[in-house]
Formats: sequence, C-alpha cells, structure tokens
Amino acid sequence: MRLFVAVLPPVEALQGLHDAVAPVRGLPGADRLRWTGVQGWHLTLAFLGEVPEQRLPELEAGLAAVAEVHPVHRLSISGAGRFGDRVLWAGVDGQTWALRRLAEAVHEATAEVTGETDAFAFHPHLTLARAGSSRGHRRAVQRVAAAELDGLAAALADYRGPEWEAAELHLMESVPDRGAMRYETVRAWPLAAWGRAEGA
Repeated sequence: MRLFVAVLPPVEALQGLHDAVAPVRGLPGADRLRWTGVQGWHLTLAFLGEVPEQRLPELEAGLAAVAEVHPVHRLSISGAGRFGDRVLWAGVDGQTWALRRLAEAVHEATAEVTGETDAFAFHPHLTLARAGSSRGHRRAVQRVAAAELDGLAAALADYRGPEWEAAELHLMESVPDRGAMRYETVRAWPLAAWGRAEGA
C-alpha cells in the first residue's frame, strides 16, 4: 500500500482556494503545468511510501497514539510559492506550530515501520501544480517555469482563505486511477479535544 499521513482541509476552505486559483490558471505559463484537482488538495505530514499490509495495525496504533495527545488547532490557507521550477504551492497560516508538532510526532511514530532515517523536515503546503510528466513536456515546462512560476505564485500571494479547524489525522492511500492518482482515507483519528476547549 502506498501511504501517507495528512490533514484534510474542509470543503469551504478548498472552495475558497479553488475560486482564487481559477483565474491564475489563465496566466502565462499556466497551461504548461499539470494542475492538481480539489480532491487532491491536502496537507501532507509524512510520506510513508510502500508499506506492507501486514504492518498496517502497527502503523495505525502509532498514529492513534499521536492523535490522542496532539490538540485540535486552527489554520487557514494563505499565500503561495514555488519549489524550484517544479512545483507551485499554496501556503498555510494560523497555528502552524501545532501542525509542525503533529507532523514531527507522526514522523517519529512511523519511522520504524517505514525505515525512514532522514532528519525531520516539514514545509506545510498544498500542491497546486507541477511541471510536466513526459520527458519532452518537462523540457518545455522548465524553459518557462523559472520565470513564470514566480508570476503565478505572486498572483496568489495575497490570498487569505477562511480559518478552519484541523481536527483529524488521516492515514491516506494513493491509488492509481486511469493514469492519475486517487487519494482515499484508510483510517482517521480525532485530535485531542482539549485543543478546542482551550483555543490552543
């Protein structure tokens, strides 16, 4: 199973971002990118890669323990940027310190199952678009991406979406679907309710 752990923004947050992104897709260079759909927008906390199904109970137990001690927190989708000349992303604002602590705990809880030995690194974002997939298309994209991705990111720089509550931790599976990827929740756990009560 190809798995990752994520926080899923609610429909109203995704709709606000969708409305902001729509005109950006008409800007120069946008047509040379592969744009992700709303159904693919999530905040990845940890990418686990291929995990044997027999290790799923162990993985789920570790994530359940993480969710029990990490509080609900409030976030908003805000701003945009790029990773090199390959990825256009939307950023996150709000109680990002709580999101980072959650991601770090997930990293630690899943390291034994995944064999992940790299140092913890986390940059909360939602991937909006990527450079092309085929070799020829990738060369075409790279000719424009460095100059034009900045323009696309700048068009979203002032975006501030509605505040929402990150209240669940999701174990997700990437499922191939007619040449694309579909993301399905394998299991979800509520975060600690005391974060909601105390406004943490």
